[in-house]
Amino acid sequence: MGDYGDWLVMIVAGALLVYWLYRLFYRWLHEPPGLNTKLLLSEAEDVMEDDVNVQLLEKAGYEVTHGKYRVPLTIDLDGTTLHSRLFIDLIAEKDGKYYIVKTARERMPIDWTGSGVRDRLLVYALLMPRCEGVLFVDHKESVIRTITFKFGS
Repeated sequence: MGDYGDWLVMIVAGALLVYWLYRLFYRWLHEPPGLNTKLLLSEAEDVMEDDVNVQLLEKAGYEVTHGKYRVPLTIDLDGTTLHSRLFIDLIAEKDGKYYIVKTARERMPIDWTGSGVRDRLLVYALLMPRCEGVLFVDHKESVIRTITFKFGS
């Protein structure tokens, strides 16, 4: 029984390994091409505890986990390389759900219509699809707006 038992364990372990490799390959094969780039949030700035936006979020029950983060972008425009960047102001967490935080700016007011919110904030939801949504923090009005995007009807 010892020889057969050892072979049975090896066959089961081999089958599990083959299944795991198959699932890994299947996920890689069917993953959208843009998702294979990972944001290294470990490179984010430290959270400034005296920031009024951080204080407002913490008062509302959020835990601010990361500070400002710069996402570098390289754009190919008809063979010419352009460089730009996106800024994520903060990353916050509440009840195990993560949110990208954008803060209100006087020089860049947001138009609170469907197209205005889409144009300004959809890119952040697409940038980190595993986040629950985008929080828009306006410390002057003491308001936190939660924006989630759903595709389809």
